[in-house]
Amino acid sequence: MTNRYARQELFLGSKAQAKLKEASVIIIGAGALGSASAEMLVRAGIGVLTIVDRDYVDLSNLQRQQLYTEEDVRNQLPKAIAAKTRLVQINSEIIINSFIEDVNGLNIEELIKDHSVIVDATDNFETSLIVNDAAVKHGIPFLFGACVGSYGLTYPIIPGETPCLHCLLNHLPMDGMTCDTVGVISPIVQITAALQVTQVLQILSGETLSPMLHSMDIWKNEKAEINVTQLKNKLCPTCGEHPSHPFLLFENQMKTDVLCGRDAVQLRPRLKPQTYSLPHLLERLENHVTNSVLNEYLLSCKFEAYRIVFFEDGRAIIHGTNEAKKARAVYNRFIQFY
Repeated sequence: MTNRYARQELFLGSKAQAKLKEASVIIIGAGALGSASAEMLVRAGIGVLTIVDRDYVDLSNLQRQQLYTEEDVRNQLPKAIAAKTRLVQINSEIIINSFIEDVNGLNIEELIKDHSVIVDATDNFETSLIVNDAAVKHGIPFLFGACVGSYGLTYPIIPGETPCLHCLLNHLPMDGMTCDTVGVISPIVQITAALQVTQVLQILSGETLSPMLHSMDIWKNEKAEINVTQLKNKLCPTCGEHPSHPFLLFENQMKTDVLCGRDAVQLRPRLKPQTYSLPHLLERLENHVTNSVLNEYLLSCKFEAYRIVFFEDGRAIIHGTNEAKKARAVYNRFIQFY
């Protein structure tokens, strides 16, 4: 029988390939970086892959998020589900778990439990810091990555060895850029994801990674590598001598996130155990919404001047505004029909 990993095994060696099969990797976010990394890891033969994402497939995603199709957009599938469906077609030999969840300080520790490596593919720095705290607390390597415009950045956090993301908080050269202000092109996504996946393979193969911050601008053909060993902070509240892991603390209140490049706001309600019946909600809203799409994961509809995507855990994405206050008011008017 042909060995599907034969070419890779020639480079890594059979022992390293066996380690990949025994490993479990979790990707936080299934957007541009996440979908690219997921495909490479599945093709590489990672034993268990877990994908966590809060969003659904939108037409604007297709420019750079390689796992998704126009059919996924029409069906408004959550990215975690659409990604798993495609990845199973690529490699049916591995275990793929998918979770439609918004990562926060209360669920991240359970999500990363029993995983060998964490790949950062989030679309916001706050979530990266939450994952960083959990990774350091539980001693799991965490591969930070970010890209915007034509610029990409990667950095491996090895708990107990390298400075963590919190140590670098004031030293990351992102200049406040977001895809809302400068956009993003697909090639930098592929390069950044390739660097992250390479680091995954190195860690799982037993290689030692240096604390190197890699940055690149492919449009300007510029790149830099910085050894950040000296930035390790003994007083760091995440990885210092007396860690408190501050980003794992979570106030019991509604959280809002403006979604990059979407003219939309995500709202996460108070964290109380509640599951909404989406068919029941649609029935109650029948005379108040149009253009409704209902599947087993979400309800999408036009409500007033906004498009609302509502998940069964009470989380919602309000399209048509990037103002948190306005989005909360729309959410409250919408949910009163339940």
